[in-house]
Amino acid sequence: MHYLSFNEYCRNRFGCKVYKLSLDAGFTCPNRDGSLSTGGCIFCSGGSGRFAVSGEDIHKQLQAAKSLVKGKGAEKYMAYFQAYSNTYAPVETLRRLYMAAIQSAEIVALDVATRPDCLPPEVLALLEEINQIKPVFVELGLQTANENSAGYINRCFTNDCYIRAVQELRKRKIHVVTHLIFGLPGESEAEMLASVRFAAQSGTSGVKFHMLNILEGTPIADDYAAGAFSLMSRESYAALVAKAISSLPEKIVVHRLTGDGDKRILIAPDWVKDKKKTLNFIRKEIERM
Repeated sequence: MHYLSFNEYCRNRFGCKVYKLSLDAGFTCPNRDGSLSTGGCIFCSGGSGRFAVSGEDIHKQLQAAKSLVKGKGAEKYMAYFQAYSNTYAPVETLRRLYMAAIQSAEIVALDVATRPDCLPPEVLALLEEINQIKPVFVELGLQTANENSAGYINRCFTNDCYIRAVQELRKRKIHVVTHLIFGLPGESEAEMLASVRFAAQSGTSGVKFHMLNILEGTPIADDYAAGAFSLMSRESYAALVAKAISSLPEKIVVHRLTGDGDKRILIAPDWVKDKKKTLNFIRKEIERM
């Protein structure tokens, strides 16, 4: 079975291998600062920014991030604002940071991770403006289309909010990447695959698949320690990802097959530490489809 990988997509669009340079602009999240909640999503230990280079100067961050991926074969880069909700700031602040990030000719695109409820009209207008200069990618953490699961993980936005965000971004010809987590407590395989179909039908341009990671200091770690649920095996996860990909329209880009958990604070599952082995399992399952 063939699918459109992120690497293939970049080679088709930019003519070379492209690597993301993860940045931390010091943003927070309405699910943490009290606007919606103070605890954040119950699996989140750091806004998906554990691998982002932090610091005030974006140019210095980009150079430091480049040094981390040196030797991996990238010819061009994306400036990837990764940590927390990267549209959750005054639009003037966002303009300054985004414009600084895309200045270099080596940067072919801007990639912004955020929440569907953090895209007010003025931010959408800014993203549309920048998309006329260099391509813009916006990553939305849907995680699941199951409203019961969304309540359990304290996601604090509705599926309708996600659909509206995708529509507004696609209207502006912005590439939307949807994050999906497999292995949330109580979800069946059918429900997880339903989330994949929901994202596709909503109009997402791409998807990222993640296995639920249990990290130290997160509320979900307490439930796991209490034996409230068990986690998927590597084999089950690989088979599910292959099924998910087979259900996607061919035009949807698969940006990630499995995530990178922070090994320093990872409690479970232990098998995610060996990413290469996990990817091999997934690719074998895809070949069998």
